[in-house]
Amino acid sequence: MNSIKTHSLGYPRIGAKRELKRATEAYWKGDLTLEELLATGKTIRETNWKKQESAGIGLIPINDFSFYDQMLDMSCLLGNVPARFKWTGGKTDVDTVFTVARGTQGGVSLVEEEKDCQTGKVSTFASEMTKWFDTNYHYIVPEFRSDTTFKLSSDKIFEEFAEAKALGINGKPVLIGPVTYLSLGKIQGTNNPDFDPFSLLDNLVDVYEEIIGKLAAAGAEWIQLDEPIFSTALSKEQLNALKKRYDRLQAAKGTAKILVTTYFGGVRENLGSYLSLPVDALHFDFVRGAEDVETVLANFPSDKILSVGIVEGRNIWKNNYDRSLEVLQKATAAVGADRLWVAPSCSLLHSPVTLENERKIDEELKSWMAFANEKLQEVVELRQLLDGTGDEKALQANREAIKARATSQRIHNEAVKTRLAGVGDRDFHRASEFTVRQGKQQEKLQLPEFPTTTIGSFPQTKEIRKARAQWKKGAMSDADYDQFLKTETAKCVTFQDDIGIDMPVHGEFERNDMVEYFGENLEGFAFTSNGWVQSFGSRYVKPPIIFGDVSRPSPMTVYWSNYAQSLTNRPMKGMLTGPVTILQWSFVRDDQPRSVTTHQIALAIRDEVVDLEAAGIAAIQIDEPAFREGLPLRKSEWDEYLDWAVKAFRLSASGVKDDTQIHTHMCYSEFNDIINSIADLDADVITIETSRSNMELLNAFVEFKYPNEIGPGVYDIHSPRVPAEDEMVILMNKAEAVLPRGHLWVNPDCGLKTREWKEVKLSLTNMVKAASKLRSLNNPMG
Repeated sequence: MNSIKTHSLGYPRIGAKRELKRATEAYWKGDLTLEELLATGKTIRETNWKKQESAGIGLIPINDFSFYDQMLDMSCLLGNVPARFKWTGGKTDVDTVFTVARGTQGGVSLVEEEKDCQTGKVSTFASEMTKWFDTNYHYIVPEFRSDTTFKLSSDKIFEEFAEAKALGINGKPVLIGPVTYLSLGKIQGTNNPDFDPFSLLDNLVDVYEEIIGKLAAAGAEWIQLDEPIFSTALSKEQLNALKKRYDRLQAAKGTAKILVTTYFGGVRENLGSYLSLPVDALHFDFVRGAEDVETVLANFPSDKILSVGIVEGRNIWKNNYDRSLEVLQKATAAVGADRLWVAPSCSLLHSPVTLENERKIDEELKSWMAFANEKLQEVVELRQLLDGTGDEKALQANREAIKARATSQRIHNEAVKTRLAGVGDRDFHRASEFTVRQGKQQEKLQLPEFPTTTIGSFPQTKEIRKARAQWKKGAMSDADYDQFLKTETAKCVTFQDDIGIDMPVHGEFERNDMVEYFGENLEGFAFTSNGWVQSFGSRYVKPPIIFGDVSRPSPMTVYWSNYAQSLTNRPMKGMLTGPVTILQWSFVRDDQPRSVTTHQIALAIRDEVVDLEAAGIAAIQIDEPAFREGLPLRKSEWDEYLDWAVKAFRLSASGVKDDTQIHTHMCYSEFNDIINSIADLDADVITIETSRSNMELLNAFVEFKYPNEIGPGVYDIHSPRVPAEDEMVILMNKAEAVLPRGHLWVNPDCGLKTREWKEVKLSLTNMVKAASKLRSLNNPMG
């Protein structure tokens, strides 16, 4: 049985100590040369390959490394660079990647590009970014036009394969599959309402044939094509495209073999089409698609290899060996050892790198967990236990860890369970309808038309990060750190007062992360020292770990909101992270329904909302940027999720009086198909991202006749460019043309934490000027 193989689908590319982030950001600032940046990338790749090889992984992924995003890399490989970036058609490179992802600095850019009359610089807006399926990873959305053509335009994948080969690594090049690539893109700039991106498929497959042929000629034994789109409901066009075009790819592969992977869920009704793909191996996610196991094994074709994704790639809990071995034994019986591979369920991109560097987590909690390196070990140990070469001590140790977690008293809090059981219908509703609340809030807040605000966070400078690190190490006293934060908060509030922000925020300088900060103040959470995962580009997060019942032992934000309010006569907005987002952006316990955990968090946030109101804070924002990403991948399961997610938000927000204004924020979401549920949240004000989409995302709120107030973001904080005043006026004019003037707010599209103060000051000053101009335009009193 030694012929059972192991492989991985992808590995974290950030470096064990975030080397990629530091190098990339240094390059952007001009502190690192291109050669130095590329050298850092090469070192990380080699380290990653050797780690997997030494762990015992048989087939190691190549081209899973990226300086920004794998979908954007795919676009650059295919020569699909939007025309506004003035790509000349030669080879794309890392600077091409950064330009498409981040845009270019300049002034007005409501058309694809426009010259700033003051600086003479040309500004180009970045490509849109959205969530990768139901994860918290963001990808750069491919853009398609009716005249889009593809051609091989990058050497990255071939160079990295050659690097690995020179090290003696049996590399498996990884590509995003053609159907997933087309399915996740967006139509741009076409006047043809009948344009279908799949009309581009034949030309696209031409380039895939060329890529696969070159890889085969270079000595690639296996080539991995990722088609996670199979875990969603597919159209007839998608299904037809998969079979017909994979016939061509199989013919082009030469001596290489093709593995197609799908993950993040079961294939269900797509199983027949998936099994019939003319390829050499198929991968299944038997963790999130466990319902497929019996059907897959009963129908798996005799001419293919079965790759079983049995180690969860997206959570941090230790694998249950007994449960996994039961599945693997069935798979062995169904297809034979010579046609079975063992693997993680998906790329380990979504896991922290290793538990080895964790000193913050106690040994009991750590014994329940596995990060990327440990997951590789689990894959290898499962294969060894399956084929009879494994150490029984490993199985026994696993059983003991699984049992210890299940029976631990740290997990359960009877007071929390009792309180949640007592929640009734009245706890999910405000006292009055929005129209009544709106009048009371206007009377209390006395805000002008087009009131200005921000989403919450202000720049986290290196001085702030340094002070926080010193305080955590004990090198700065509590009193000194408190005074430091007060000074930073005062500067932030004074700046907002000086430029005329109508509803300021305190800046969140005491917070390390919008989820981690709250988790640190809640019971039932644990935290890592180095458990970083990539969110987008150089933006990494350290998700909290929810291991037990959640409660709030004491107020979390009242002190800082109170202090900030004492510095200004304007209404200070309290800032909280919502229960769904805290859930989505954490590693969540898997021993109870997610809905139960979310409602526990909602009760904790409700307590904070009530305390903020009692402290005199008149407006409270409960951020839910992850609300949509929690949707199941199949619409048939949406209603159940939306029911408990909406209730969680309302449970957190409904304990206050009518004249307290509840805000929420959502970003990088397609809202059309969930607009009813967004309205059901019943937030008084919602702020959304619309700048990258040129107000396109506002359409859902217009068509639905959204009844409450709305702030369509007027500038993109994920790009370093500073938007001009007139640009924001034009965007808001678009909004005012379709929504009531008295319902509109003016704000950025997200928090400002990752930006530089220089950019922020210029951008917000322009934003306030734009709001002032809007008030005078078409205003009979102006």
